[in-house]
Amino acid sequence: MALKCGIVGLPNVGKSTLFNCLSSARAQSANFPFCTIEPNVGIITVPDERLIKLAEIDNPARIVPTTVEIVDIAGLVKGASKGEGLGNQFLANIRETDAIIHVLRCFDNDNIVHVDGSIDPVRDKEIIDIELQLKDLETVENRFDKIEKQARHGGDHKAKRLYELTIQIRETLLQGKSVRTIQFHEEDAKLVKELYLLTNKPVLYVCNVDEASAKKGNKYVEAVRAAIADEEAEMLMVAAATEADIADLETYEEKQLFLEEMGLDEPGVNKLIHSAYKLLNLQTFFTTGKDESRAWTFKRGMKTPQTAGIIHTDFERGFIRAEVIKYDDYVRLGSESACRDAGKISIEGKDYLVKDGDIMHFRFNV
Repeated sequence: MALKCGIVGLPNVGKSTLFNCLSSARAQSANFPFCTIEPNVGIITVPDERLIKLAEIDNPARIVPTTVEIVDIAGLVKGASKGEGLGNQFLANIRETDAIIHVLRCFDNDNIVHVDGSIDPVRDKEIIDIELQLKDLETVENRFDKIEKQARHGGDHKAKRLYELTIQIRETLLQGKSVRTIQFHEEDAKLVKELYLLTNKPVLYVCNVDEASAKKGNKYVEAVRAAIADEEAEMLMVAAATEADIADLETYEEKQLFLEEMGLDEPGVNKLIHSAYKLLNLQTFFTTGKDESRAWTFKRGMKTPQTAGIIHTDFERGFIRAEVIKYDDYVRLGSESACRDAGKISIEGKDYLVKDGDIMHFRFNV
């Protein structure tokens, strides 16, 4: 799936450190602003215990996990919407992403300088919010006359509705609020998406904390939680410096021992990857057998022909039917043949909505 999350934040909040933990693509990490200039792109493996379980059952020749694309974008400063710092480049890069991971510094450390001289994650959040809102306001203003003209001069219902929505969006932005705070109906959401607004993108706030705050948080985390209450955005705590230490350990056993000593059940980056996957509205289906156990990414709400097309375009073009086994049934019964004998394979046509965890076998003819 060609969908990606962008990691954003002010300079020196831990974006690149976090990115390095997530990806084999190594972003430079240094204690000065604008360390990251060109966006670094990483293809991140999505941890999934279900794939491991399927591989244990089928013992395939190879195991292929699914992935999500993460982009580390240059740090932003005040005035970015007017081209200050790396503003134009930052805004262009973020426009190309489908969702935003907003990293906020929620720890004290005198050895790591903050671009504004003090630690205040709510202020940092507002700096980026304001710059994105100003850019969205500019986008709306530039298109407003054309949208109004289309609505007033013989425009269809769609044009008139877009005009009404544009007025609502402009008022929201002028109030200092992001577009994602507006509750759009499904059809309206499709229209608004055509405006390509930055503050309409789904966002995950990542509070970068110190090791001592990794489980319970701190005063900075609570301040962020209160600040995002009306956004319907998710928040996650990650100790980026600690995650970097975990990532540097060579063996799985060493990493597990480290986590146990910290009282954690899994690395914070695993939770971040799953949250990013969810943020993009993605789910997973599987194919499995002696040759390969594989996880495939699909967009929630896809039907069988579309998901078949993810494997190969011919599968979608010549789609006949899909044989579907529920993951729990496969694990419980232990094989495809056992599922078939137990009547646990359903035959689905073109209108079946694929579910997260479905094990699929597509029939097609080209």
